[in-house]
Amino acid sequence: MNTKLTLTIGQEIIHKAKQYAREKNRSLSDIIENYLKTLIDKKPQEENDSSPIVASLRGSFKAPSDFDYKKQLNERLEKKYL
Repeated sequence: MNTKLTLTIGQEIIHKAKQYAREKNRSLSDIIENYLKTLIDKKPQEENDSSPIVASLRGSFKAPSDFDYKKQLNERLEKKYL
């Protein structure tokens, strides 16, 4: 069952959001509903993400197989503080 919801949002944001919805052939209500679902359905470990951008970048960097993170970190810290 759908229920009407009244929101107060800046006029510029509404204009851009409606334009975005038209470009995607979706209703603004559908986009907002799906966004709210993603917020509600998050798993606990995902809540620590800083932003959707951080989540989208996860896995984009592939370190070499012989990369030693602890060694690199130690070297950088020694260089910085010693």
